[in-house]
Amino acid sequence: MWNNYGQQNAYGQQQQTPCGAPPGFPSFPDAGGFPSPPQPGYNPGYAPTYGSPSGFPTPPAGFAPPPGPPPAGFAPPPGPPPAGFAPPSGPPPPGYGFPQAQGPPSGYTSPLGPPPAHPAARGFPGAQYRQNHPPPPGPPPQQHGGYQPSYAAPHMPPTQVQKYGPHFQGPGNRDSQAFFQYSQCTGKKKALLIGINYTGQNGELRGCINDVQNIKRFLCEKWHYKPEDMVVLTDDQSNARMRPTKANIIQAARWLVSGASPNDALFFHFSGHGGQTKDKDGDEGDGFDEVIYPVDFQSSGHVVDDDLHEIMVKPLPPGCRLTAIFDSCHSGSALDLPYIYSTEGKVKEPNLAAEAGQGLMSAVGAYARGDMGGVFKSAMGIVKTATGSTQKADKISKDTRTSPADVISFSGCKDSQTSADTSEAGKATGAMSFAFISALSKKHDQSYQELLVNIREILRAKYSQKPQLSSSHPMDTTIAFIC
Repeated sequence: MWNNYGQQNAYGQQQQTPCGAPPGFPSFPDAGGFPSPPQPGYNPGYAPTYGSPSGFPTPPAGFAPPPGPPPAGFAPPPGPPPAGFAPPSGPPPPGYGFPQAQGPPSGYTSPLGPPPAHPAARGFPGAQYRQNHPPPPGPPPQQHGGYQPSYAAPHMPPTQVQKYGPHFQGPGNRDSQAFFQYSQCTGKKKALLIGINYTGQNGELRGCINDVQNIKRFLCEKWHYKPEDMVVLTDDQSNARMRPTKANIIQAARWLVSGASPNDALFFHFSGHGGQTKDKDGDEGDGFDEVIYPVDFQSSGHVVDDDLHEIMVKPLPPGCRLTAIFDSCHSGSALDLPYIYSTEGKVKEPNLAAEAGQGLMSAVGAYARGDMGGVFKSAMGIVKTATGSTQKADKISKDTRTSPADVISFSGCKDSQTSADTSEAGKATGAMSFAFISALSKKHDQSYQELLVNIREILRAKYSQKPQLSSSHPMDTTIAFIC
């Protein structure tokens, strides 16, 4: 049982954990009985504005007006024209001119302050593939370049059951289809937040515990979660039950999904080391499962994405939301969700030519770094692509990992990438956790597509990692992100 509810301090007083403050010993409440939070309102989507320039540029000297009288309805300006033809005084008539350069959408801004001199790479301890180079010196540019699409105000997810895919013969010879149901996130809310700095171990990190406290404060202030409905596991706690060991992580994950119902909102956040291990069931296109590393990984081992999916996704009923945030290396498919989306809001399909090219570039880069293990891994990926293993893995994943529940995941990078630590206002923090909070703090009402674009834009100026959005079912990425 995960119940430290109502602990007393040394003076026999009941301890209270204020929203946003580091919790001492968060409780593990029983499921049910949570009040429905108020529904957040909506602000209209941003609409870029355009201004007019102050005037027209002056043509070269000697350019005279055309001979003859002007067309009917137009009078020449008083007095003789100057030697060089100049534009008329005052602003140009409506409809003329060029739009002024646009800044970024209002939903995000550049990270504040300069990047750290030597950010810690978030690879699993001892990993060969790590992000060893620091970000460019100096603060990021004030405006993000690249294509900036405009977004309308997102709409709430539909309440009815969503059917998709081919028809098939179900029980009793009835015509059936695969289905899922979106959550309205109006039921009970629970959160499991895990931050591991691996203090005193090889590959020690700096910002993971800060990430957990920042996410906790964000959920309380912006999404109406309550501290008493959260479990926080960090490796700076003296209470053995609150330390992020493998056993505690698994037991807390089971607590998170216990008693789940339609329209509930569950939240999982992990900030720490991530890695990869050999895939055993054929659902990974690159041949490797993703893993997270508990604080006692040296004695207890890692937690594989197959197990995370089995524990946290499969038990959920239709219409129950689980939002997962992974701020760790190699985390693109850390929850084994089969539908991964591009910034255009479309499901990514296996692209053999592109994957082969990426595998070749990875092999060349690994060779240049002297990482022979990386060379072998990339070469094996090229072979798997050439033999069609990627498409087979995609089919296995969709056949076995699709869920009628409403599960989405934002991860800090692709499966093949690392995720970095950074620093904000003098405090260490994970890049993905910082970008997620920043994007939604600047603009609360965003679609999933818009949020993915904004998170990527915040990180793009300083890091090569590309955050990923995935889901347990085909989803409409233009609906409002809620949790």
